Order: sequence, then structure tokens, then C-alpha cells
Amino acid sequence: MSKRLWLILLLVFALTLVACGGQQPAATPEPVEEEPVEEPVEEPGEEPTEAPVEEPTEEPEEAEEEEPAPTGGEIHTAWPYQAPPTGHFNTFVSDAITLSIYQHLMEPPLFMYMWADDDWMPLAGESWEFVDDTTLRVQLQQGAVWSDGSPFTSQDVVDTFDIARLLDLAVWRFLEGVEAVDETTVDFLLIEPSTTIPRRVLRETNIRPSSVYGDFAQQVRDLVEAGEDSESEAWQALVDEFNAFRPEDMVVLGPYKIDQDSITESQLILNKNESSFMADWVNFDRIVNFNGETPDITPLVLAGDVDYATHGFPPATESEFIAQGIRVIRAPLYTGPALYFNHDIHPFELPEFRQAVAYVIDRDENGFVSLADSGRRQMWMTGFSDNLVDIWLTEETKSQLNTYDFNPETAEEILTGLGFSRDDDDVWMDDTGARLEFELTAPAEFADWSAAAENVAEQLTEFGIPTTFRGVNFQQHPVDVRAGDFELAIRDWGAGNPHPHFSYNVNVNSYNFTGGEALATGGPGMNFPLEQETSLGTIDLGQLTDQAGLGGSIDEQREDINTLALAYNELLPQIPLWERYGNNPAFEGRITGWPPEEDPIYQNGPYGDPFVTVLILNGTLRPADQ
Repeated sequence: MSKRLWLILLLVFALTLVACGGQQPAATPEPVEEEPVEEPVEEPGEEPTEAPVEEPTEEPEEAEEEEPAPTGGEIHTAWPYQAPPTGHFNTFVSDAITLSIYQHLMEPPLFMYMWADDDWMPLAGESWEFVDDTTLRVQLQQGAVWSDGSPFTSQDVVDTFDIARLLDLAVWRFLEGVEAVDETTVDFLLIEPSTTIPRRVLRETNIRPSSVYGDFAQQVRDLVEAGEDSESEAWQALVDEFNAFRPEDMVVLGPYKIDQDSITESQLILNKNESSFMADWVNFDRIVNFNGETPDITPLVLAGDVDYATHGFPPATESEFIAQGIRVIRAPLYTGPALYFNHDIHPFELPEFRQAVAYVIDRDENGFVSLADSGRRQMWMTGFSDNLVDIWLTEETKSQLNTYDFNPETAEEILTGLGFSRDDDDVWMDDTGARLEFELTAPAEFADWSAAAENVAEQLTEFGIPTTFRGVNFQQHPVDVRAGDFELAIRDWGAGNPHPHFSYNVNVNSYNFTGGEALATGGPGMNFPLEQETSLGTIDLGQLTDQAGLGGSIDEQREDINTLALAYNELLPQIPLWERYGNNPAFEGRITGWPPEEDPIYQNGPYGDPFVTVLILNGTLRPADQ
């Protein structure tokens, strides 16, 4: 164990002793009610299953002989948002007041995926099936209405997906069209068979109302009928008009709705939407959501003002939670932070250099200083979760993977072999004689990613590659990376989805010139060419990533995933540092009902198919009986 890691262990131990000694944080004022103050992460396809879908209105079996759960009360959550005038209610575009995992309680998707059962929980949809290889049919909830009184019909779903077409969202790489069969039946017409399309259609797109977005959706259909596409001036003009569209309110289908008068810089309130068909599913009259990132939310959790939070809390904070008796839920996210390279900068374009850097970084140490037990080193270095490796990869593939265990001596050999050498002050110089000195950026407000960045900078500097860390506002940072305005950066690898296709889409497209969001900034992103020479031959990573999500054969897709895993492991377009597990404080006092640690619901993870949203919607979480 390195000397640095011993020092870190001693520091965390000392902080734990302080927490256990009864030191209390400063009191946080109660929210002032008279002046109260999303798009979900594209995460992660799954195949249809014969198993019956459990209705979310059913009570758990063990609760049958108990008293009915009390109604009323509130749950206090935490998620950052932009307050008006910057924040707005066009939930398709940036700066919308969306609450990510809680947005499903307002604008639900058709279904929520249940990881443990490989099954689907009905939300806006009631049931679904493939009627043939390229037609996925969804039956919608009948009799449902939006909060403005308009009926929920198949037109809402068609319009939602036509807006997605306007914005060039990924689902339209797989769709030929979306058609209303009748008022409560929708057909999704696939370009070709695909086992991943259920995920994109059923879960990744939240449904919006035609009463708000229908006019724009009709204009999209008119453009398509006229033969226009995303390259045309008329299409781009409509995109610009839509991006500037600001509805007066958020019309919702789910059981909660934002109270506009409650929105401040510090909090907002979601009141129960009694007109929702989901209203009887939930037990809380309102949700109080606190605004902010980790530094803002930590004192609120410690003061008991927040019942549940998903922020990446540093080890010392987690120790204080535990010392105060606050439960910590440690569910897998199936993703984590990675070290990104700007491939326009020499020598970052060299896979051998990136491999050397992977050997330089002690990823066990990096995960520990960032999130203690919740930062677990990426072992297989495939670009998707270690939790899924045994499901998708053969033993032969696994035997060929390089785990890049901490080994500075191997890194030294690689760099020397590239013609690199050390300067008089022991700093590495590249093959042109230029000193290797870089800046590493990360979102300043993300405590775990910032800690990871500081530690990576320290380790690289110690090895002889001086690296300085600079924190950037968490909303600005992805913009900078997609614009190519960085040298080294910490962004995410992988995706919270059981199919690795989605992880590779993040790895090679999300922050690259090939990704739609990067193109929107007018920049190259990390500028990593997708056609690469590997020991397997020439591989087009973009084409292979798309191919791994197409077709109706999981076995064929598995072959592509094995090839992608080997290529990624060799090329390391970014270096996965560790896989994040939640260290989510779940406070019981105002609310109750959290399942035990071994409950399979926690396979859903905090974000991709958030377990807290499921537990609210199926009535498991409820106000404490006082």
C-alpha cells in the first residue's frame, strides 16, 4: 500500500472519530413556506419477457395484515435545477426545470424497467408486445388525463416522438415512424429488428402533452412530408424556434406537479396531482425538493431536512452520516468517472501513451479518496460495468483483457519505448522534446469527481507528468468538453443499462464529434476518430456500436460486444477510474418504508431506473406514522 494511501486512511479515521464524538453541524433554517423556494440522464435494451408485469398499485404481500399506510405528509428530496428566469418549462431543451429521477413523477415514460425481474413496470403504458419483427405495439393507460384536463391519448405519444425526431435524438436512428393505431394504441415502426429498441421507446423518452407541444410536432410532420431533413434550413429554423419556446407551465400526467409559486433559488414544491391516474398509487401529498450540489445539500441531510439524496458525498461526510445513525444505501450505478483526453493534443492520440497513463494511476486509491467503499476500481476495463461482464463476455475474451493494475515501472517502459525521456528535473518529455505538462478539469461541485481529479493530478505529477487541477461549474463543464475546450477532463464512462451497447454509445459518442450534443456546440469534443487500427484489425467503433444495438439476435450482439470490449480495452479512448456505487443517505423520521439492503429493488440503482421513484410510485415509501 502506498504511503499516500496510508495517510488518507489515517485522515478518514480521524474524521470518523470526530463525527462519533458527537460534534453537531450548524443548524439549518427550516424552509420558509410563505416564500418557498432532467431530461433524465440518457442511460440506458432489453427483450420482452413472458413474465406478467406487476401492477404498481399492488401492495407488497407482507403488508396485507398491516394497517393501511397513512396518507398525507411529505418527502424531502434534493436535485439541482435552474430557477427562473433561466429555468423554464420546455422540458425537451437545456435549462428546463427538470428533476431527473423525479421527473418521472410528473412526465412519466411508458414503463420503468425492473432489473431483478427483467420485467417492466407500467406507467403511461399499460402493456406492450412485438406484433412482428419490426413493429412494437404499446397499449396506453385508458381514461387518463393531463393536469390541464386534456385526455391522454396516442397522439401525445406520437407528438412526443416527433419532437424527439426534430431534435435528432438517438431513438430515431432505429425508428422509421411512430403511428397511432387508435386512441390508446401506438405502433413504433423499426428500421430493422432490434433487441435494444424497447429500452429506447419504453423507458428513455418521457411522454409530453400534445396540448403544449402538438403544434411543433405537426410542423415536424409537415417538414418530413415535404422531404426536408435535419440538414435543411427549414428544419434548423424550426429547431431554433423550438429551443426558444417557453411554455407558461409544465402540464403533467404523473401524480405530482411543480407549484410555480414555490420556486426559489433554494427549493421548490411538487404538489400531488389529484387528477392523475397515479394519484392513488402514492402516499405523499407533496414533495419538497432542495436545490444544489453536494456542498449545498450536505448540511441539509445532516440537519434532517432532506430524507434522501443521490449526491456523491465524500468519505468524511459519509462517516458523519453513519455516526448520526443515518442509513446509507449502496446500490450500483453501472457507470462512473473516467479520465478523458483531448485527442488533438500530442501525445494523447497515441494508444500506447494512454495505456501508460492507465498503469500510472492507482485506481484503488483514486476510488477510495473519492467515495470510500462506493468508489470501486474498474477491474476489466471494458467500458461497461464489471457487474455485467460475466453476462456478456466469454471466458476467452476475459482472458485477453488487460486490467492495467497499478505499475509505474511498466508505464516507464512504454514511454521509453515511444522515444520519450525525462528532463533534468525528472519531468517527462515527448518524442519532440516537449515537456508533458497538462491541466485537468472536473465539475467543481461534484465532490467525488473533484476528489478523483485532484488525486489523478497528484499521481501524474508524482510520476513526472505535472498536472494541475481546475474546477469548473458543473453546468459549464460538459459544454467545455463537448466544445473541445480542455486538455484532460473527468467525465462519465458507461451507462446504467443492462445492454453494453448503451455504454459504448456514451464512450465513443457522447463527448465526441460524432455525438449530437457535441455537434450542437460547434466543437469536436474529445475528437477521437472512430475508425482505429487494433490488434484485431481495422475497426469502426461507431459502426460496431450501432450494430451491437441492432438485430433481433442477442447472440450476434454478444459477438459484437466481445469485439468492442477487446478493442476498447486496447485503445482506452478514456480511462475508466472506478465504478460508482451510491452512498445515498436515506433518513427515516419524516418518512418510512425503505426496504432492507438485500432487497432486489436496489439492483435498479439510483439513476438509470431509479429505485426511489419506484418506491414512491408503488406506495412502499410513506409518511412515518406519528
